[in-house]
Parts: sequence; structure tokens; C-alpha cells
Amino acid sequence: MLINVLYLVWPTCKLLIAADYLLVSSLVNECCAFLKAQLCPENCIYLWRFAHSYFCEKLKQQAFRFILHNFEEMVRLSEDFLDLTVVQLSEIIEKDELNVKQESVVFEAVLQWIKHAPWKRKAHIGVLLPKVRLGLLTHDYLMNNVSNNVLVMDDMTCKPIVTRVLMGIDDLNPSLSLSSDLTRLRLPSAVLLAIGGWYQRNRTNAIKAYDTRAARWVCVTCSDESPPSAHHGTVYLNGFVYCIGGIDSEDFLCSVRRFDPITRIWAQVHSMHYCRCDVSVCVLDSRIYAMGGFNGFEHLNTVERYEPENDRWCMIAPMHGRMSSSSATVLNGKVYICGGYDIFGCLFTGEYYSPQTRVWTLITPMMIRRCGLGVVAYGGWVYAVGGNDGVNQLSDVEVYNPQTNVWTPGPVMNNQRSHFSIEVLDDLLFVVGGENSTTIVDEVECYDEQTFEWHAIENMGISCHALSCCVLSGLPNMAEYAAPRDDPYRVPQSSQSTRGYLTPPANV
Repeated sequence: MLINVLYLVWPTCKLLIAADYLLVSSLVNECCAFLKAQLCPENCIYLWRFAHSYFCEKLKQQAFRFILHNFEEMVRLSEDFLDLTVVQLSEIIEKDELNVKQESVVFEAVLQWIKHAPWKRKAHIGVLLPKVRLGLLTHDYLMNNVSNNVLVMDDMTCKPIVTRVLMGIDDLNPSLSLSSDLTRLRLPSAVLLAIGGWYQRNRTNAIKAYDTRAARWVCVTCSDESPPSAHHGTVYLNGFVYCIGGIDSEDFLCSVRRFDPITRIWAQVHSMHYCRCDVSVCVLDSRIYAMGGFNGFEHLNTVERYEPENDRWCMIAPMHGRMSSSSATVLNGKVYICGGYDIFGCLFTGEYYSPQTRVWTLITPMMIRRCGLGVVAYGGWVYAVGGNDGVNQLSDVEVYNPQTNVWTPGPVMNNQRSHFSIEVLDDLLFVVGGENSTTIVDEVECYDEQTFEWHAIENMGISCHALSCCVLSGLPNMAEYAAPRDDPYRVPQSSQSTRGYLTPPANV
């Protein structure tokens, strides 16, 4: 596939050059649209420079955003990376939008670029090093990899920069502001968006975004207000957030609302065939699945699938069991749904749907009955987290292996909770809000499969349950969903945990 893409790019570029020379603007636009669709880590640098040379502004912007979002892969796979000019490399690494989990990636990319032609590039270390957010590196990394680097040691402009950052980390240099370019946090490539739920005995239309880089929640305001809702499902697909079903002040809902995160405007799309409160939703192959739920009279086993390009819901095969307050996820091309509630009580059943066979298949039941649980695919497994067993709120976790069809116990959460929301972001499993045995909670925690530990992160600021979360990624206006980068109370990643995303900011 990659060979075909690379093979087609160069002829299209030649065609674009000819069309530009002959002033055939329609053909130029067609070529640009095709090239945008072919962007990959291997060719993004080439297309960025090509678009600049031929004044294809939209293609240039798209290629540049692709470079920023896929920087680590681009450095590893693109031969054109080493041919960048110092001005071009500087333009890339200075951006807040540069997507790197650890700032060491940027420093090492600079070294790699210089070492490609050290005799003429080593003099550029003084230009490039200030573009690296040195204040986001750990003290050990600065000492062992930066301060004793030959290129840094030999450049008179670099040594005082490194010394200043080290003193700032050690609190010996209070003049090193946290809004300095050396400590300014990069923007996240994705944020966790929490919508609606129950707050102080009322439904809310609040929207909050969690910025993993700053470890902070941000309130999101909309151009138009959406009606309060709870017990709904939320997914992100093709640049839009879909809020599905739920309950308002009087009715169980079949309606579906679509939120544009760029304009921040809500719009109504085609309603489902069934009203669904406590519905389970997920996305597979650019289709939205809505499963089960409660319509005010009975628990449902019906399933419908949404085609966004046609604005149409289609009924598909029903599930084996009727259920609401279940949770669903996607793994290996299959839709999994587990737990929930029916007329007999809490369930421990699970099943999956294959679009290829169009059949629901039962899996081994969970070890514990769970309703109001969270189910998510993480690390190649299906996690069933928390919930209520009919008597107690749960902090227990169990993990399903699709290869062996076996559930095993997982690491227990710090807090009991049910009717919360669950998502995976930046290789961490997040649980948000919910209710425990005595109250509604605002606690948020995340699980790291690398350490097998749960970590508390910054609370939402409002106690909320029956909310729904989804992950927004690739937004051109991501800064509007992230914490302000000039806040004076941010904490650099160097003083956070080794993953860099877990510790809440101080003095907030």
C-alpha cells in the first residue's frame, strides 16, 4: 500500500506543476485534494515543501499539521527530514502544536539532524536548542544528556540556557517563569471531552475538556446552548461529537445531537428508531452503534447503526439479552457489550457483534455482576471496570482475553463508582465522575498498564454522574480545548511523574 502511495505522489506533483503552468485551477485543486489524501510520515515533508514552492496554501497547511501531529513517526521514517533547512526545522519544533509525549524526542531529533552534516550544521545548535522546551525535561535527562553534550558544551550561547533551566528546576532561579518559552507546555494532540450528566440533582449541559499535558480540566462554552441531558452516549466521528439518546426533564430520548468542535454549534441529526436511556454506544468502521437501553417501559435488546454520510439509522441483529446501563467498546473489528441491568437485576453477561457475520455471539460471563459499569478496549484486552452488583458499588476490575475467552481480575480502582464514564487517552485508561455508596463524585483517576497502577488526577470541579465522555483528536483549534499556555501556575513535565501526565498542577 505504501509503495503505491509513494508511486502515485510524484506523477500527481508533475501533473500539478503542468496544471499550474497552464493556469488550469480546477485541475490544480483536484491534484491538491488527491495529495492531501496521500499524506503519510514518509512523504509529508516533501509535500509541505512542494506545496510551499507552488503556492498551494491549503495543501501546505494540511501537510504542516500532519508533520506536527506525527512528528515522532516522521523523524523515524522520512528521508526528507534530514534535508530540512535550519529555518524549516526551527519552524516545526517551535510550535505549541508539536505532538510529542516527551520533550526528549525533540532534542534527539535536533541532534539527529545536526549529525547528518555536522561540519556545517553544528553551528545551528544555538538557534535550535532554545526551541526545545528544556524546562519540560527531567533533571536527570538535562544533566546526563543535554548539559554534557559536546555540541551544547562547545556553544557559548547554549551553556547559560541549560544552566538557567537547571537552576529553575532546582528553584534556585525564580526568574525562570513558567510562561517562558523554555517551559511552555505543548498542546495535546487529543483531549477528553465530558458532556452532561446529573449535577446537584439536576441534569446539566456542561462540557469540560481534560488536557493531559497540563493535567487540568477546562470549561468549554458553546455558541448555542444544548438542552441538559443525562444517561446518554457520546462518540466522536469524522470531526463531530454525537450525543445519543438519554433523558431530559420529561422524556426518554431517541434524538441525536451533533456538536461541531470547531464552530462549537449543536445541530440535530436523524433520530434513532427507539428511545434509549442508559444506552451503550461505540464506533466501528465509521459507523455509530447504539445498543440496548431503557425506553421508559422495558429494557431493550435492539441495536441500530448510524451512517453519517446518509444521516440514517438502520436496524441490525438484536442482542441475545435485554439490557440497559451496560457498556460497550470495540476491539479487533468487533463490538463488545458487557453487564447492565434487566428486569431480574444486574447482569454478568457479555457478547460481541461481528459486522462480517452480522451475528451476536455470547462470551464467557464476567466474574461479578455489574450494572453502570465502564467497558473499554485497552492494550489488546477488554476491561470491565467498577459498576454496581445490586448491593454494593464496586472498585473491582476484570480483564477479558479475546483469544482465550477468559476473564481475570485486574488492578482495583482507588474509588468505588458506578454510572461514570470511561475512555482511553494517551495510552492511559481514564474513569470520570460517577456515584459511590454515599454521594456523587468528582474524582477522576487513570490506570497505566505499564505500571499496573491507578493514579488520582485533577478532579472535574463538579460532582457528576450519568455523564458521557469521548476523545477529540486532530482539531485545528485544539488550543480552545486546552488549558491556557501562559498561566503562571502550570507545572512543567519535569516535576511530574515519569509518564508526565498524572500530577495535577500545584496551586490550582
